[in-house]
Amino acid sequence: MDRERLDKWCEWGIIGLVLAILVYGPLAIGAVRPLDFLVIQALTVLALALWLFRIWLVPSHRLFWPPICWAVVAFVVFAGVRYWQSDIEYIARQELLRILVYAALFFIIINNLHHMEPTNIIVFTLVFLGVAIAIYAIYQFATNSVTIWHYPKPEQYAKRASGTYICPNHLAGFLELVLPLGLAYTISGRFKPVTKILLGYASLVILAGIGVSISRGGWIATFLSLLVFFWVLLRHPSSRLPALLMLIVMLAGATVFVWNARQTHKRFQELFVAGGMENVRFLLWRPAYVMWQDHFWWGVGPGHFDYRFPAYRPADVQLRPELVHNDYLNALADWGVVGTAVVAVPWLLLFWGLGRTWKYVQRNGSNLSSPKSNRWAFLLGGGVALLAILLHSFVDFNMHIPANAIVVVTLIALLTSQLRFATDDYWVRLRWWLRGLVTLAGLAVLAYLGWQDARRWSEYGWLQQVKATRDYTNERVELLRKAQAAEPMNPDTVYNLGENLRGLSWLGNAGYEDLARQAMNWFELGMRLNPYDTYNPMRYGMCLHWMGRHAEAEPFFEKALKLDPNNYYVVAHEGWHRVQLGDYAGARLWFEKSLKLKSVNNLIAQSYLGIVTRKISEQK
Repeated sequence: MDRERLDKWCEWGIIGLVLAILVYGPLAIGAVRPLDFLVIQALTVLALALWLFRIWLVPSHRLFWPPICWAVVAFVVFAGVRYWQSDIEYIARQELLRILVYAALFFIIINNLHHMEPTNIIVFTLVFLGVAIAIYAIYQFATNSVTIWHYPKPEQYAKRASGTYICPNHLAGFLELVLPLGLAYTISGRFKPVTKILLGYASLVILAGIGVSISRGGWIATFLSLLVFFWVLLRHPSSRLPALLMLIVMLAGATVFVWNARQTHKRFQELFVAGGMENVRFLLWRPAYVMWQDHFWWGVGPGHFDYRFPAYRPADVQLRPELVHNDYLNALADWGVVGTAVVAVPWLLLFWGLGRTWKYVQRNGSNLSSPKSNRWAFLLGGGVALLAILLHSFVDFNMHIPANAIVVVTLIALLTSQLRFATDDYWVRLRWWLRGLVTLAGLAVLAYLGWQDARRWSEYGWLQQVKATRDYTNERVELLRKAQAAEPMNPDTVYNLGENLRGLSWLGNAGYEDLARQAMNWFELGMRLNPYDTYNPMRYGMCLHWMGRHAEAEPFFEKALKLDPNNYYVVAHEGWHRVQLGDYAGARLWFEKSLKLKSVNNLIAQSYLGIVTRKISEQK
């Protein structure tokens, strides 16, 4: 077999793997679960291996290296440095792995899929995937479906469509990335009439999918980005009429939907009523801002916002936030000014490259400059799609949803590759030493991702078996030990080990003291792996009380309260701690405070408050 044919097969293999990643992520509820991201990570490793093979297969293989590539490398290096400096190694490593996957995909796509044929294949795949998901979302909305695939839909998203995502806002984020591509290819692409009609209908279905998500952030981002889209098209005489017709049809459809959908009216009213628009989202912004101010330059660490949040928790937020619901504030909190600036540079270079290519398109008299050009259509559609997600990121965290982030990375890589039409300056000839350097770097990333993938698969397998067992059983403890052996740095597994041993000890059977000591050892390790976790010191103190060492428990409850002073559960346990010490008057104050923080479903405070009130009455 000749090298050119084998090289072509490798190229199509890479295209197939990238398409598999792009399709699998959105269908697998956004690839937010560990298993789904492991699949994407494994596919990325295979695609990277094929690219490295291509580098050596064809001696004339060149590297496309525009300025944005240096910015991406700089961010990967910065992320690696921050990983080594992080307080919670396991969490920072998961963030680093995601960044490595995204960076690997960026370099794979920009150097292997830069021709228009694979670009068109990707666009068509995304558009018709968007149609399929949008149709499913419309079905959910029309039938008031309470499931996403076979998973129960969270109660807070009732009467809203989320398609194959858990959160409707992330469905809107995906569809707003796809919609401009479909519209641009419909109006300005060079395709047969039947194809353009299908693309037009697909775009309208996708718009309907955004509508039934009832995502105000998605609506606003779509509206503003489409203003830019149609403004550009209406300035071109040859595309003015079809653009105007499409705009009229879309406005008519949107008007009918808003007029007839009760849920839409409700969401619009909440937008302007004080306290109505998902208060928790805005309540998170203030602590995120304060967190950033306290760690101005470097941030709290990669992926650390959720773990550092307890110390900044407002009394009104008793849930675990996970993310800020604002990608910009989240970046500042996690990465600081320096890291956010490093993240911003690739975006600035992207739009600089788009401007340079756009100028070339505008002043060149070739077919490329015609509004009826696939290259021009992709440049317009892709640029507007990224604008939409950047706007939406002010009120949501789409960039933390792997499926959506990968679509963004793909569009950035494909748009950047359009620079090759404006200049040949960024093609690099791969001499033997440079070929070797690229291969070594690629093999290092490939080996690390592969090793971590295998390691996480093992941990995931044991943790899945843990879910099938009951709490506080020897079987569960043994499975947790195996999961911890597979991944020793996971603080959640360590805490669960300690908690299950504590529960077994509290049964009071023979050997309960030894079980309590084992639990304390795990809680102590948990405090080292995650120094910001509240429950490890709190449970450690509870074990001390259980063993009759009451005086020694005080500093551990003080530490828990210092780490999360406005957590109703921690405050209630401070009251429990006071009960063990016989301080009933003090305990009552803590239980009352806990009930002020959360008045319902607060069993510890509710049950113990009556007990301590009776004890105080008896003492009188």
